[in-house]
Amino acid sequence: MVEFELYYYIIFFFAGLLAGFVDSIAGGGGIVTVPVLMASGMPPHIALATNKLQSSFGSFTASLNYVKKGLVKLSDVYLGIFFTFVGASIGTYSILVLDASLLERIIPVLLIIIFLYTLFTPKLGKEDRYTRLKPSLFYFIFGMTIGFYDGFFGPGTGSFWTIAIVTLLGLNLKSATAQTKLMNFTSNIVSLTVFIIAGQVYWFVGILMGTGQILGAFLGSSLVIKREVKFIRLFFLFIVGITILKLVYDVYFKGEL
Repeated sequence: MVEFELYYYIIFFFAGLLAGFVDSIAGGGGIVTVPVLMASGMPPHIALATNKLQSSFGSFTASLNYVKKGLVKLSDVYLGIFFTFVGASIGTYSILVLDASLLERIIPVLLIIIFLYTLFTPKLGKEDRYTRLKPSLFYFIFGMTIGFYDGFFGPGTGSFWTIAIVTLLGLNLKSATAQTKLMNFTSNIVSLTVFIIAGQVYWFVGILMGTGQILGAFLGSSLVIKREVKFIRLFFLFIVGITILKLVYDVYFKGEL
């Protein structure tokens, strides 16, 4: 494994803390952590595997905080957790046999649609609305599809879950954010398990960043519980916007420079 200077370990910790904070509110923590891990000189596959380890700490902490504070009940979302597990398992396996280049070009477009829809629907997620899909059907469809996507590719997963829950299950943004973290944690664990079996995880860095993730996720999820939906909406729009810019740059411009 690569050995790092002391300052790099400090950067790893604070990157995990910031990512945990951001991810627990609006998703998108990978925008912070993956570039930091890649810039350290780690091989890409080890960087992605280590990122799954550290992000699992954050998604677990945020999920636990949301459950303890009553923002989400496991009895209401067990089907979503199950189907996300199945979808993520298939998606992670599919990495071995499918080309991700098509997804790389489609996902920025889908995120732009989400961004514009949220931007021009100011009352979206402000309060609970009527349900457009039965929960059992919703969790089957989106657990399989978004779970597959997160296991296979990943960027924007939290955004897709949050908008789907708000628009189709009719929950407010607070409750949707809480459910999103449970689904994120499920798919993270599936991918992490595959990476561990393959021996690709840099344990010390992953645990160090995970420690930062725990602190950041606790602070971020506590803020969601206390703040109004308007704050969550603005933060969500900001993170989705940054995610779009990064993905568009990576896919369409990076290779041309």
